[in-house]
Amino acid sequence: MSAELDRTRPVWRQIAATIIRRIEDGTYPARSRVPSVVEIAAEWDVAASTGQKVLAHLKAEGLVRSEVGLGTFVADRPGA
Repeated sequence: MSAELDRTRPVWRQIAATIIRRIEDGTYPARSRVPSVVEIAAEWDVAASTGQKVLAHLKAEGLVRSEVGLGTFVADRPGA
């Protein structure tokens, strides 16, 4: 999948946008686990720090929540 990334734009934003699309289209439904930092790094062939930026952004946007020792999960949508 890394070939699909436009290396002239921030890669972490492109990956975050892909994960957001997956949340919106139901690939990752509410309360399901999203890829970890290591899984993001492997799937998109990027550094772990890029994966950390992606998850930090999704968390800041309120789209995911982290549970220590368990992973990162899609947050429940208000009214859902």
